[in-house]
Parts: sequence; structure tokens; C-alpha cells
Amino acid sequence: MRIVFMGTPDAAVTTLRRCLEDGHEVVAVWTQPDKPAGRGKKISFSPVKEFALWQGLAVHQPSRIKTDEARTLFASHEAEVAVVVAYGRILPVEFLRAPRRGCINVHFSLLPLYRGAAPVNWAIVNGEEETGVTTMFIEPELDSGPILLQRKTRIGEKETAPQLMKRLADTGAELLAETLAQFHVITPRPQHNRDATFAPLLKKEDGLINWSNSAFTIERCVRGFQPWPNAHTNIKSRELIVWSAEPTILSDDDAQPGEVVRAHGDELVVKCGEHTALRLVEVQPAAKRRIPARDFLNGVHLKVGDRFGES
Repeated sequence: MRIVFMGTPDAAVTTLRRCLEDGHEVVAVWTQPDKPAGRGKKISFSPVKEFALWQGLAVHQPSRIKTDEARTLFASHEAEVAVVVAYGRILPVEFLRAPRRGCINVHFSLLPLYRGAAPVNWAIVNGEEETGVTTMFIEPELDSGPILLQRKTRIGEKETAPQLMKRLADTGAELLAETLAQFHVITPRPQHNRDATFAPLLKKEDGLINWSNSAFTIERCVRGFQPWPNAHTNIKSRELIVWSAEPTILSDDDAQPGEVVRAHGDELVVKCGEHTALRLVEVQPAAKRRIPARDFLNGVHLKVGDRFGES
């Protein structure tokens, strides 16, 4: 099948690779423009661009796609289908009409659940027990198009968003392969908007820990908000990222949410809401590397009664 592939992050590379392995003709790859990254602001390529160039594929990176030039270029590919995996832009109607058989999206949720930019993160944060991958036709309204195929998977009890994303990327590549192979016999089924939930773009403030929440809720934020914005707090006027933590039930005490209730050896335990506490396992002080809680305690000398979350 003659394909235009549109994607940007590492999770999209798996599907692009599978398209090539299955013998499809990838006539062009569209990905986001190069961006400066790191302390040196060195220009970096998206993972999809790196892979596409390695494979000798034509790569296009328009800074704007709602232009006559972009529309003309996209139509010139004369593709049978466009495959979209986390491209990072909403496609104009003219793009949706250009491929002869339409545009197919590989979306990392069980639509109509978790429409939007960050379905994997929010599924973990919200405590879902399962999620999955959907292939669908793209329509102008965000993630609302007819469903082609779906596959479910359980979310691991300790699974982080990057770990789950890796599994879903593999599943998505398999599901897209099945979708293209069975394209002529699949009957698309409409989504019901009444059942839709949403997974909005992540913001820095989403990761700010509210210590009044249950420790079980906070621990899901620790796993779900990786690799960005991360679950973060502050202590002694410095930001601290929490990379790993363990929730527990706490017997009644007089501590307030955010107060340290144990600070010795490997035990850095913080009071949370609903008679719970969070044991911090791995943390990262601002501008430093990730370290075990023991090393952090040795450096900052916290004591019982010190409080997280205060500026």
C-alpha cells in the first residue's frame, strides 16, 4: 500500500518500522520541525526523522501545515492512506481528503475513552486498570472518527507511563499491520460521544504534588507524569522530583499533610491525606541527578516535622 507516514516521538518509530517490514511503500514521512534540546540548545532530530533518514525515506517538516504550500505537497504524494501516530498536529480537512482511502490514526487508548494528547499518562493517573490501542479513521473533531480495530491490555500495578507507552507502541504497530491487511473487510464502527473522556495536554502544574491527596493517588501521579512534567514538590525552597514511591496506610497521628513522619536510613516517609503516607524511594533535587532517598536524607538532613510543599 502506498503510505504517507506522519509521526514524531519514539513511540511512532515502531509503527513506521513495521510498515516497511510489511512491504508497504512509504512515499514520504512528515514529522515535527527540529528543535533545540539540552543545556547547549543543540538542534536535535525527532526519533521518527532519525529513523526515516536512516531508511533513506523522504522527510518533510513544515513549520505550518495550514498553508497552500503544505496542502499541495501533501496531495502530491498521491497516497492510498496516511498513517498518523502522535504527529503532534491536528490535520486540516484538506489533508484528510487527500489520501484515496483516508487517514488512519493509531491512538493509545480504548476510544472513545481518553481522547486527546496524553492518554497513557492520564489513564495511569486516574487509576484505570486497563487501556489499549485503537486504529481509527481521522475526522475533523479530535479523536472522534470511526473505529477500525482495538486491542486491550492491563496496566501493571507499578508500571510507569514510559513503560506502558513502550508496550502500547509495540501493540500499536501490530494493530496497524492487521488494520492494513484487513482493510477491505473491516466495517468501521462509530464512536459514541456520550461515552467520551479526555486526556488533555500535560502542563507543568499538573505534576505539582497535593499532599492532601491520598498517597495512592500521589503514587499514581509519580508513575503517570513521567517523563514530564513529573510529580514534583518543594522542600526547603528547592524543587524535588519524585521518581519512585510507595504508598501505605498510616495509623492516626497529629501530622499534617506534607509533614515528614520518618526520616532515617532508607525511610523518608511523608504524611498524606486520608490516613495514608508516602515512602519516597528515588528522588531528584533541582539541577542534580536521580538518587535514592537515603542519599537525599544524608545531604539535606531532614527531620520529623519538616514539611514538603512549602515555598
